Amino acid sequence: MASFVLVHGAWNGSWAWEKVTPRLEEAGHRVDALDLPGRGSNPAAPAEMTMDAYVRHVADRVEAAGEPVVLVGASMGGMVITGAAELVPDRIETLVYVTAFLPNDGQTLGQLAEGNPDELVRTNILVDEATGLCTVREEVRRAAFYGECSEEDAARASSRRVPESLAAIGAAVRLTEERAGSVPRVYIECTRDRALTIAQQRRMWAARPCERVLTLESDHSPFLCVPDQLAGHLLAVAG
Repeated sequence: MASFVLVHGAWNGSWAWEKVTPRLEEAGHRVDALDLPGRGSNPAAPAEMTMDAYVRHVADRVEAAGEPVVLVGASMGGMVITGAAELVPDRIETLVYVTAFLPNDGQTLGQLAEGNPDELVRTNILVDEATGLCTVREEVRRAAFYGECSEEDAARASSRRVPESLAAIGAAVRLTEERAGSVPRVYIECTRDRALTIAQQRRMWAARPCERVLTLESDHSPFLCVPDQLAGHLLAVAG
């Protein structure tokens, strides 16, 4: 039996994993799909929505599991799980990046997102400087995040999105090879992603190699459009 901790991406919440969680549980595993600060079961003021707060929250949940976990991060969640691995490397069996940002020491999400004109997010972010939050234009959400999803799933997911913290998006992740670098890494790439393109994904895992790279023919939300396949990959990682 494995213990999974699932970390969602920017603008999302624990609901992102609602199709994957039962599939892992039916296979006999424990699952903790959490809400980062500022959404769902974990309300917080914008000033409290920082990368440090996200990382600490995930590290606390990892420690609370009581056994080494498979720590999974989607999209921005890749930044968060990397930071958590620096804090509690001995509590993590494997890091799994699901079409996620995979940083080296000192890199920010913004830096990793640069250099690809084919992605649809960076030019469609709406910034509210007064609150320190941002959103993505509603008219591009389907194409950017849910291109392979059903109309129902895409509409429901879009309606559940929340503003994301500019401070969290702009923060650098610090890591050392002795701590976060010592935890095995697996990358699950999604070939039809238009938020974090396959070129960007492959550039990141080439710069920070992983023990395994698994592939899904999916958009940026494989947890919604191909939950069986994603759960299958996660179960394979858990062994």
